[in-house]
Amino acid sequence: MASLSKTLYAIVAGVGSGTGRSVALRFAKAYPVVLLARHNDSYDSIVSDIQKQGGQAVGISADTSDPESLNAAFEAIKKEHPDKKLAAAIFNVSGGLTFKSFLELKVEDIDASHAANGRSFFNFAQKVLPQLLESVDDAPNPPTLLVTGATASVRGSARFGPFAAGKFAVRALSQSLAREFGPQGVHVAHAIIDGVIDIPRTKGYNVNDGKPDGKIAPDAIAESYWYLHTQHRSAFTQELDIRPYVEKF
Repeated sequence: MASLSKTLYAIVAGVGSGTGRSVALRFAKAYPVVLLARHNDSYDSIVSDIQKQGGQAVGISADTSDPESLNAAFEAIKKEHPDKKLAAAIFNVSGGLTFKSFLELKVEDIDASHAANGRSFFNFAQKVLPQLLESVDDAPNPPTLLVTGATASVRGSARFGPFAAGKFAVRALSQSLAREFGPQGVHVAHAIIDGVIDIPRTKGYNVNDGKPDGKIAPDAIAESYWYLHTQHRSAFTQELDIRPYVEKF
């Protein structure tokens, strides 16, 4: 592993067995990383894997939809990295997925999706953007806020109304932030993950007729995120769509 930055660190919010894990491992090749999830069983094994590859990582339990929980997490981060600036923040949080006819929905369903998506991203962005702005003059790569989206970020399918509403909200806010903070030197990019990710939970899914690489490899997503982070500021990408070569779209 290349030497880790002594002055910068990265945050990944929403870690688990798929994209969050792969992104954390990729960014841990360059920076000490902080992993946020609601439960420690989501990040314990990832912290161990990063340490085994020679990196530095700490996991902190936090609910990004709860400002008090997030404030406590960032106080813990300040104690962990008192002298480091933030190089990259990745928002990989999602939730509120229901599969119901619209007339079967309750207001609690739409509220749950908003809390897990739009409100969580709002809270997270308000915490990390001031830190990213502080890094503009010092970081070798543009300070970066990366956001994980989904097919539902751009297309509301039948029976997925609350989830699409939540993901649309995240996408809209990321566009607004890109326009406000890009000129200040912070790269905000939204990634549309348009397909099934190849993780243990989806092993038995019949996707794209079972063709090789018909699911999205989470390590490939992580490499795309690293590419976004290292883009020169004269050529920022605000939105990147990722899908298997055989995906219909």
